[in-house]
Amino acid sequence: MPPAARKSPKPTPAPIPDALPFWKRKTMEEMSAAEWESLCDGCGRCCLNKLQEEGSEKTFFTDVACKLLDCTTARCKDYKNRQKKVKDCVRLTPKSVRQIVWLPPTCGYRLVADGRDLYWWHPLVSGDPDTVFAAGVSIVGRVHLTENEVPDEDLEKHIVKWPGRGVGKR
Repeated sequence: MPPAARKSPKPTPAPIPDALPFWKRKTMEEMSAAEWESLCDGCGRCCLNKLQEEGSEKTFFTDVACKLLDCTTARCKDYKNRQKKVKDCVRLTPKSVRQIVWLPPTCGYRLVADGRDLYWWHPLVSGDPDTVFAAGVSIVGRVHLTENEVPDEDLEKHIVKWPGRGVGKR
């Protein structure tokens, strides 16, 4: 076939904006309530008691859970009423996510707020809520005590580093 008659290869089309996952094409403020809630990977790290160094933003995680956290599932036992039952339970909003310094580095809310992608093990990426356990990100198997069992003055004895560390590849 003469050179003029050859067909050139088809160019790869640019991704269609709607084909991108919602967390890549919407701002946090544009997300529906269901989309917003699905950014939570269900690891339970944000429900651990934390200590903050006075006069700084340095946060120390403990292996002591909120009294409402089910340590076998990493889920809140009464999510709907959590703020009524736990006075310092923080409701995550697009504004608060951008201001809270203690969200774990693996947190889907934090990643999206920082313009980064979710990890491979996030249920929205993997399609499987169990990948958060398989990747070792969850509190399940690591946390066995709640704040009802550990007095505040003993929290320093329960400081651990793993909840403040990143895990897995994006």
